[in-house]
Amino acid sequence: MGTAVTTLADEARIDLACALRAADDAGFGEGVCNHFSLALADATFLINPQGLHWREITPADLVTIDAAGRKLAGRHEVEPTAFFIHGWIHRVAPQATCVLHTHMPYATALSMLDGGRLLMAHQNALRFHDAVAYEDQYNGLVLDDAEGERIARKLSGARVLFLANHGVIVIGPTVAWAFDDLYYLERACMHQVLAMGTGVPLKLIAPHVAVRTARQLDGERQQSDLHLSALRRRYGF
Repeated sequence: MGTAVTTLADEARIDLACALRAADDAGFGEGVCNHFSLALADATFLINPQGLHWREITPADLVTIDAAGRKLAGRHEVEPTAFFIHGWIHRVAPQATCVLHTHMPYATALSMLDGGRLLMAHQNALRFHDAVAYEDQYNGLVLDDAEGERIARKLSGARVLFLANHGVIVIGPTVAWAFDDLYYLERACMHQVLAMGTGVPLKLIAPHVAVRTARQLDGERQQSDLHLSALRRRYGF
C-alpha cells in the first residue's frame, strides 16, 4: 500500500482545521461564531464556514474566498462579518498570513474593562510585549467595508488586537505561530484577571526584564511548531 501524498494546500487545510478543534477544546469557541482564516500562495484564503461547530469541522469543510470576501470554492457558506473582518485584515496587513478571531473568555473580559490592557505581570504576557494594539471604540457588528478597514488598520505594527466590548484578533505568519500566540494570550489574560480578582495590586515586571524576556521568547518559536505538531497527532490529522 502506498503512502498518501499531501500538497501544501492540503497541509494548510489540516493545520487550520486542527487549530479550530484545539481552540474549541481550550474553551475559545462561542456557539458557531468566530472565524479562523489562512492566506494561500495564490492570493486566496481558507476560512471556516457558517453554521458548523469548530469541533466538527474537517479540512474539507473549509471555504476558499478572495480578499474581497467572495466565495470561490466550498460546499458551505461564510458568515457575513467574516468577509469584512478577515478580508480587510488580509488585504492591509501583509504580516497576517493567519488571522484568528475569538471571543475567548479572559481576553474578552479584559476588552470589557474601561481602559483594559494586558499588563506585563506574568511571563506569558511578556511574549506580547510591544506587540499589542487596542481598539477602544465599539461600533456594533462589523458588517461594512468601512468598519472592516478601520479595525484592520489598527493592526499596523502589532500581532494582537483587543476589540473593546467584543473580543480579540491574533495574526501570524503561520497557523502554528498564530495559534500558539492565541493560546498563550488567553493564558496571560486568565492569570491577570484571576490576580486582579484578589484586589491586591499587580506586581509588574521591570521594563528592561520584559524587553529581554520577550526577545528570548521570540527566539523559541520552534515551540510553536511543536505545539501544532502535537495537536495534529492528538486529533489524528
